[in-house]
Amino acid sequence: MHQHASTCLKGPVSRSRRSWNKGPAQVKETRRRVSRKAPAAGDGIRHDLVARVRQEIAAGTYDTPEKWQAALERFLERNLPE
Repeated sequence: MHQHASTCLKGPVSRSRRSWNKGPAQVKETRRRVSRKAPAAGDGIRHDLVARVRQEIAAGTYDTPEKWQAALERFLERNLPE
């Protein structure tokens, strides 16, 4: 955790950045514009896969011992020094 001296920050955030000096109305408008963006066609989401995984999670069959074992092995391969 990084600790700042009491004189380092003014208010809840540092005022040295231009993007932090926006008023509340500007911040709300920016959030509104970002949240309205629809996904582009061909966004890479495999909707059939998402639907299948959601059904498996709801049924309680998504997490299996085999999947956990495979995930653990991949994790160890990526994170343990050779």
